Amino acid sequence: MDFSNEYNANSIHAQGDAYFIEQVRELTDGEVDITLHTGGALGFKSGDHFYAVADNAIQIADTLSGTMSGIDPIFLLSSLPFLVDSVDQAHQLYEIARPHYDAVFEDNDQILLYASPWPASGIWSQDAVTSSESLEQLKIRTFDRSGTETLRNAGASPVSLSWADVVPQLATGGIEAVLTSAEAGANGSFWEHQDHFSGIQYAIPLNMVHMNRDAFDALSPAQQDAIREAALRTDEHNWQAVRERTQTNYATLEEHGITIHDPVPADFQQVLADAAAPVISGWQEAIGERGKTIFDSFHNGNTP
Repeated sequence: MDFSNEYNANSIHAQGDAYFIEQVRELTDGEVDITLHTGGALGFKSGDHFYAVADNAIQIADTLSGTMSGIDPIFLLSSLPFLVDSVDQAHQLYEIARPHYDAVFEDNDQILLYASPWPASGIWSQDAVTSSESLEQLKIRTFDRSGTETLRNAGASPVSLSWADVVPQLATGGIEAVLTSAEAGANGSFWEHQDHFSGIQYAIPLNMVHMNRDAFDALSPAQQDAIREAALRTDEHNWQAVRERTQTNYATLEEHGITIHDPVPADFQQVLADAAAPVISGWQEAIGERGKTIFDSFHNGNTP
């Protein structure tokens, strides 16, 4: 089976996927052979993955959740701005929403195997972005509709780009800044183009790892059990890995001369939160009763 990942082999997501493959190999005594293709080597970006897996062009994919928002708005949940402020909260939100994610994949002949969380998103920039004035008309890359709307509301000029297009656009001046994690910027050697990182704690978005249903059904019952067990182990592994990653990433940034602004001034954080409020309200309207159920459980501190 082929496993597509848009990010490079050193990314937290590719490392989690490699862990999953190793678990499958161990649990099946090598009977199930999965090949991981990183860096978009198969020619698929995250935005292509949902239908590529549904059509069995690839059997498994690691996909940035927000790129699937056109399939269902549930996929914007993890990247809603300033909804969570810690990995523990992000994990709780994922557990509450997991049945809803599962249902969408099932309806499209796929299986959700596990999630791969990002460290918190911030702003990479050439000049410090720590005030509303510094954000004004800034050409900044976003990764989904929520980020585009939030940053436009805050006065920026956002551009939605797939990850593969970010570095070329930075190099040519097509964009001036990037909304992404310290992790992603370090993997992309952003210090070659940027000097600052602002830890605005925008969101802890998820990647989703999903599998073609027919490919899964073609396995023996024992192999299917092994896939599910490997996915469970990888889910636990990934959430632990992201807890440890921010400190390591910040150390790497400092080694390369990046100035880190974390926390940012409270008045700037409030400007961003105000810009995000209509985005969250709009999502709640689009998602309907599912959103109310998820938010009620989340704000009441419930988990399944």
